[in-house]
This record gives sequence, C-alpha cells and structure tokens, in this order.
Amino acid sequence: MLSAHELKVFYGVIQGLKGIDIEINDREIVTLIGSNGAGKTSTLNGIVNMVRSTGTVNFLNEDISRSQTHHIVRKGLALVPEGRKIFTNLTIEENLRMGAYNNLANFTRLRDRMYSLFPRLKERRKQMAGTMSGGEQQMLAIARALMSEPVLLMLDEPSLGLAPKVVGELFATIRQLREENITILLVEQNATAALRIADRAYVLENGKIVLSGEAKDVLANPEVKKMYLGG
Repeated sequence: MLSAHELKVFYGVIQGLKGIDIEINDREIVTLIGSNGAGKTSTLNGIVNMVRSTGTVNFLNEDISRSQTHHIVRKGLALVPEGRKIFTNLTIEENLRMGAYNNLANFTRLRDRMYSLFPRLKERRKQMAGTMSGGEQQMLAIARALMSEPVLLMLDEPSLGLAPKVVGELFATIRQLREENITILLVEQNATAALRIADRAYVLENGKIVLSGEAKDVLANPEVKKMYLGG
C-alpha cells in the first residue's frame, strides 16, 4: 500500500531523518517506536510532504513524493497529529464537518458512522470540543480524520497524556479500525501497548531504522525491552 525509500527529512540545516526504508501492506497495523527525537514524527511528516524531504514515497502504486499534502489526503491518506489539534472553539459535529471538507456529499453517512464507532461523541455532539476530556478529544481527532474516508490512517502519539483506562479503549478502537479494512501506521512512545496490537514494527534511533520485524519478535527482543519497555 505504501512504501518509502531513502526518505530524508530536513529542518533547516538539521537532518531529522537520515534515509529510511519502510513498507506498509494492506490491512496491517505497523508501529514506529523510539525515544524522543528519534525521527518518528519526521517520518509521518515526510510521507505527507509537510516538511522538506528527499527520497521516494509510493502510495497505492503512485509516486506522491512531490504531491501537495491536500492532494495526498484526497488519495486516501490521513494523519492524526500529536496533540490532537482539534478545533476547540467548534462543536464536535462542526469538527467532523471540517474533516469532511473534501467529502461533504457523504457527510451525513460518515457522521453517523463516526457516532456508531464513538458513541460518546454522539451524546455530546453539540458540546464545544475544547471542554471535552483528553481521551474524548483524541477520539474526536481520529473521527475527524476518518471523515475523509482514508485507506491509510497515520496516528502520531495518540496515547500521550491519557489515563491508562482510556489508553486501553483507544487501542481497542485502533484494532477495530483494522477490522474495518483501514491500514494503520502508528507512532507511539507507549511501545509495549503499540507492539501488542501491531503486526510489524520499526525501531528508530537518531533518524535511522535500527531494527524491524514482526511486532511479537520486536516485543521479545532483549535490547528493545531494555531500551524502550523498562525491562
């Protein structure tokens, strides 16, 4: 579904990503793990062309390396950024409408699907988004991204700042999305939780991939346990 080859990302003179190769297959959950500053968010930003980058990115058999971000979204790729970035001064329903800006003809059908997936959003649909809890805001951010009907959903640190119970609900939702034929690329500092639901994993360090493989094998790797899992 998506592959990146020799992807490099630059922030001025600083190189955030030093030439990585990744591949994501249809209906997989793939996770990127690593410490702060390892290049996880840079990978996502490089894929959707939100930063200066070089290398090749192919999505659905098309080279999107030089495509504008909004064109990439229209092709079926969506990003839920770190920190959620919802519109706090709009209601839940208005946020969902913003997510369907390029798909307004299907707004009602998609909104009802989101309310089915996230019943709490339906209960509070007229509530201002900024007054919701962190977990509810994260669910709204995911629902808003899904309004564009992506085939690949990229999530950047979705569990950040959430209570453990809410994290469990969130990861159950991510599993459910895969069952609905949505492919997931998950960036997550909660490496244990991410590896438990993922099919495959890449470990990033200093802008390079230092390990990749089946998630269960990465989870069992002694070096990974020592560095990222508190083992």
